[in-house]
Amino acid sequence: MARRKKIRDASFKARVALEAVKERETVGELAKRFQVHPTQIHGWKRKLQEQAATVFEREGAKPVEAVDSSELYEQIGRLKMELEFLKKKAAQFCG
Repeated sequence: MARRKKIRDASFKARVALEAVKERETVGELAKRFQVHPTQIHGWKRKLQEQAATVFEREGAKPVEAVDSSELYEQIGRLKMELEFLKKKAAQFCG
């Protein structure tokens, strides 16, 4: 008979990953204690360490978007052209 895949809830994974981060016991000892394969513990630990910063993000804060510099240079060029055009037109009326 084939073994069924055990589905672990997030709180269990977090508890095991935190124990692995504390390093009070080896991963092998944690695997025996929680009846989980050591590779899974390593994966949960890595995921916890990578995503730990998201816990401290402000709620409702907008993520920083990467801005394409070519778009900015294009916009600067357009604005310079408009400025020169307006300077010429202003000189005609004032002058």
